[in-house]
Amino acid sequence: MILHKGETLFRQGEAGPLFHLRSGLLKIMRIHQDGTAILVNIITPGEVIPHHSLISPNPYYGTAIALVTSEIDILPASDWYRQLEEDPRKCRDLALVLQEKLRMMQQRIDQLTQVAPADKLLKLQAWFRSYIEPETITDILTQDEIGQFIGLRRETVNRLLRAQKTAGD
Repeated sequence: MILHKGETLFRQGEAGPLFHLRSGLLKIMRIHQDGTAILVNIITPGEVIPHHSLISPNPYYGTAIALVTSEIDILPASDWYRQLEEDPRKCRDLALVLQEKLRMMQQRIDQLTQVAPADKLLKLQAWFRSYIEPETITDILTQDEIGQFIGLRRETVNRLLRAQKTAGD
């Protein structure tokens, strides 16, 4: 299945299949009761989502939206869970997938624990470049989303991006 930028793969609270992202990028948005949307994760090629449903079914934690044109395989939940029961190698493969996700989360924590806001932004930009070059992070995410992802206010992100642009001119 092909999902174009801005299209929704699934919505928070729904239940359904799992998905394998072949190419592209997805963002996971958590919608709070007051309607506020918060960026909680970026899904990169090779990931199977939702992560919290890889071992047992659960409703979708957030809403998945394509950041760029993305190719996605649909993995029917019944087939996925049956294969886990029948094939011990699948469980090992799943453990490796979860291990890789933990490593990615460690990188996120490293980004978030940078003391200087400019360093947080630089680390995120470097990580994104490996997935979206020649586009830039601001072609893909709003300043609000960038701030949510690295724990900064939108105004701070705006100031840092302006300073980067001035320094590059």
